[in-house]
Amino acid sequence: MRYSAYCFVLALHLPLLVHCTPTVIPRSTLPPTQVRANAINISTHSWEIGTLAEALTEYEWPTLGVFACGSIPPPGKLREGQAADVLSIAEKVVAEKTAGSLPLINGDGAVGDPASIGVSVLLRNWTLRNHEDTSFADAASQQLDYLLHVAPRAPNGAISHRESQVQLWADFISMGPPFIAYYGALEGGTDGDALLQVAYDQVRLYRDVLFDSSVGLWRHIDLGEGTDPTHWGTGNAWAAAGALRVLATIQSSSAAESMESQQDNLEQWVQQTLDGVWRFQQPNGGLLNYLDQPDSFLDTSSTALLAASTFRFASITGNDTHIPAATLALQLIRNSIDDQGWLQHTVDPLTFSKTSKPGKYSPEGQSFVLLLEAAVSAWQA
Repeated sequence: MRYSAYCFVLALHLPLLVHCTPTVIPRSTLPPTQVRANAINISTHSWEIGTLAEALTEYEWPTLGVFACGSIPPPGKLREGQAADVLSIAEKVVAEKTAGSLPLINGDGAVGDPASIGVSVLLRNWTLRNHEDTSFADAASQQLDYLLHVAPRAPNGAISHRESQVQLWADFISMGPPFIAYYGALEGGTDGDALLQVAYDQVRLYRDVLFDSSVGLWRHIDLGEGTDPTHWGTGNAWAAAGALRVLATIQSSSAAESMESQQDNLEQWVQQTLDGVWRFQQPNGGLLNYLDQPDSFLDTSSTALLAASTFRFASITGNDTHIPAATLALQLIRNSIDDQGWLQHTVDPLTFSKTSKPGKYSPEGQSFVLLLEAAVSAWQA
């Protein structure tokens, strides 16, 4: 029987981790201040801002993230300065939100991307000292309303990742479902449980369309015009990371016991993705931009997030199968950060198919480094 809280899951598996895992990971020597500062300075698009907020939460304020035992609900009152950088992101987004709009921020045509900021907005609302301020609750509610009742849907019920046409992107799994799940976990009760089910269902419906069982990898984009059937590394990373956040949120929610089968499925789906991904790991520890295309280039960005997902998966489930692969990837990532705190050898996140130009860097890649280091720390704890 599955334990209903992450802390019990961790306690259950801790002896297994200690006994069966000989992997020794040296202390990081990366310049975290520079990596963090760079991530903040160049994150401007909606999904970059949302990913940054999640990275700062997990790296600097892990007790507030969904992977921490007892993090749902968060404390109603935070210490002075606690999570100030994360909360300031939410405050800025809500303050600048266009009057009358439902999404939190301009998503540049994407349905899911603005929702990636929603978790930080919900955290800000929960920890407000001024209980008469409903601006954050209203903004989060409007974002949820847009996803559930306004956004286009695929024939199978999956929420479209694009506004102008029905189209599913693997990226969506890290954008919409974690927000919907966190909203539901905080709301609780029948309505909250229903939202947790919606979050799970969206992962399931997306997987039904995008998961390529012949190779165990996610296709990037399907339906509509301009599809991308390739097994893009970052798309698989988004899918694994998002599904894990939904799993962790359900585990820590009041619906944990009633949603055991959903948790089992999410765990299995992430396992399948990680199994598929690490089959294509290169000798130096990296993953290719198009995972199963030998002529593709190495991409440190997707490598970082997939390694982070692997360490998180091991922490949650006790399954260390891919820890050696993730450790090799970790070493590559640490060696790929220059003295100024920039992650080198990343894919250009706006083109998907080319490396970042000289002097240009990946905003999400910078945040992925923080997510990776946070995941390693949690696994070692």
